[in-house]
Amino acid sequence: MPETIIELRGVHKAFAEHVVYRDMNLQVYTGETLTVIGGSGQGKSVCLKLMTGLLRAEQGEVLFDGEDVGEMGQRQLVALRRRMSMVFQGGALFDSMNVLENVGYALKEHTKMSDAEILARALECLELVGLGSDPNLIYRMPASLSGGMRKRVAIARSIAIKPEVILYDEPTTGLDPMNCNVIAHMILKLQRELGVTSIVVTHEMPLAFEVSDRIAMLHDKHFPFQGTPDELHRMSEPAVKDFIEGRVEEGDEGHGA
Repeated sequence: MPETIIELRGVHKAFAEHVVYRDMNLQVYTGETLTVIGGSGQGKSVCLKLMTGLLRAEQGEVLFDGEDVGEMGQRQLVALRRRMSMVFQGGALFDSMNVLENVGYALKEHTKMSDAEILARALECLELVGLGSDPNLIYRMPASLSGGMRKRVAIARSIAIKPEVILYDEPTTGLDPMNCNVIAHMILKLQRELGVTSIVVTHEMPLAFEVSDRIAMLHDKHFPFQGTPDELHRMSEPAVKDFIEGRVEEGDEGHGA
């Protein structure tokens, strides 16, 4: 059996009277790319927030490397988040910082690395995401970058601290097909070259089928399907078939993103 790095056991999560999860279970295996899919309001992004301790479940356990995230104090959560990194839907770069400052931010805040060491590591990370050919790029501000470049800088920032797990929240939203392909290749490359565990939240099925070792579909407050992309293609359950064939409309997901 593969080693489990993250596990959700019997998780119940609600916002006021709106129940997002009921007795929800999920396993994430070390070194895999797991993609979480589902329709609007199903709670895909909530899943990532539970894993990082940004939200806590009312019932059940969220385990990281065997430890219950819901029981962690602030110091333990800080240590946990150094082992994980998040690529946010909009990139979430700091507008007032140039590319170098953005990529090196966590290193400057949480390590004792010198400026020269931070520069070297930032350049290494930018090279990994295909942005190492322009020596002037590190001085550019986020507003001057294309959407695809901003997303790649955000990925470079996410790997700077050498995380064990990378969480991608809708990483291709708003990008054209060419840049969607670039980001998909980045996810595969980082998993292969860095050995990271990747968890991708998306509603875009081409991305899910391209990058995933396994796919988990969130529907009606739990995961009715967890398996390989080939197994998903063979599913006959109407809710699953409707979603993967594009008959479920995506919209604003609010709490349940």
